[in-house]
Amino acid sequence: MRSVELFAGVGGLAMGMSRAGFRHAAVVEWNHDACETFRHNQRSHAQDVGEWPLFEGDARAFDYGKVAGDVTVVSGGPPCQPFSMGGKARGQMDERNMFPEAVRAVRELQPKAFIFENVKGLMRETFTSYFEYIQLQLSHPEVMRSSKETWEDHRARLERHHTSKGVRSSYNVVHRLLNAADYGVPQKRERVFMVGFRSDLGAQWSFPEATHTETALLREQWVTGEYWERHQVAKRNRPAVSERNGGRIDALREIPLFDETPWATVRDAICDLPDPERNPRNTVPNHIFNAGARSYPGHTGSPLDLPAKTLKAGDHGVPGGENMLCRPDGSVRYFTAREAARLQTFPDDFVFRGSWSEAMRQLGNAVPVRLGDVVAASVADTLGVLQEREARQQARNSTRRVAQVN
Repeated sequence: MRSVELFAGVGGLAMGMSRAGFRHAAVVEWNHDACETFRHNQRSHAQDVGEWPLFEGDARAFDYGKVAGDVTVVSGGPPCQPFSMGGKARGQMDERNMFPEAVRAVRELQPKAFIFENVKGLMRETFTSYFEYIQLQLSHPEVMRSSKETWEDHRARLERHHTSKGVRSSYNVVHRLLNAADYGVPQKRERVFMVGFRSDLGAQWSFPEATHTETALLREQWVTGEYWERHQVAKRNRPAVSERNGGRIDALREIPLFDETPWATVRDAICDLPDPERNPRNTVPNHIFNAGARSYPGHTGSPLDLPAKTLKAGDHGVPGGENMLCRPDGSVRYFTAREAARLQTFPDDFVFRGSWSEAMRQLGNAVPVRLGDVVAASVADTLGVLQEREARQQARNSTRRVAQVN
């Protein structure tokens, strides 16, 4: 199944799509450093990215006529800065708002499905009307906005079209806010996904259910102790139960064990990497210690024994001043780019180009590879079922035609 990846960034969602079985017909990204990262990894034959046809440039200038043949899925993460809670939040007035280009891709390529991702901030009350407008456009991409029409007027026209008698949506669109930690990513990263299937396919799809839980992690840490034993942490070095979790853990002791998978933690993700501060000459790619980390209000780092806080790409003294490890003794240091890559579930053979600041910016903007894979695999499974159903129907039709001839 062929796909087109827009606003690829450093390729988290694109890599997830590839792992789910999609073959990219085009990967479009404008940021030069991100493209250099792609090219470097293609030259070094890193897994997943070797055959990607990369187009460096503005998605607004991309000619979809270059993509010969049918495209099954269009995917991508339109730039999040217009809607991010860490930015200026200018929304639809921000020139970086690329949702119109996402709609254009769907209109021109007419894929069987699409997957788009963005920040939780898109669901804020401030952007409620525009978020509804985005979904209406994706439901009816053929109803184009005229040059003299405001987005509010276009939204009203789309609403009338959507509710008109006999009108059927071109795409059936659903959205959900997903927490990456609930799918095995060692990071609490909430992102809204919008997925649509072409309505003529008759697809029945829902978002994949969570596979990992905080409850299971608490049980492993504070009831069975399996977590600490796995990491060979002596009892004297284990942290005390927090007041916040005290009552909850007492309750866990009273109920039967469940077959649940625990959230992955920072320790789980980076435990086999050498300490970059104590081993500055280690040979792990992108695993370089950067001095100067400090904790201040709103930027206290990620505890070692929980999923990381959301990695950020913003400018807070350094890209994402929150991108720090908080050790059990309360001291902090910056995550290395390799550690951040682990928290975003990139493979170790994928090397990031540019300075530490630029690598962290690329990672802070990325979709966790594992989360992209989970959503993409679910979409691929549904498309596979539809293809099998279509093949069976064609076989039945062929049998009928032969019978009629005879």
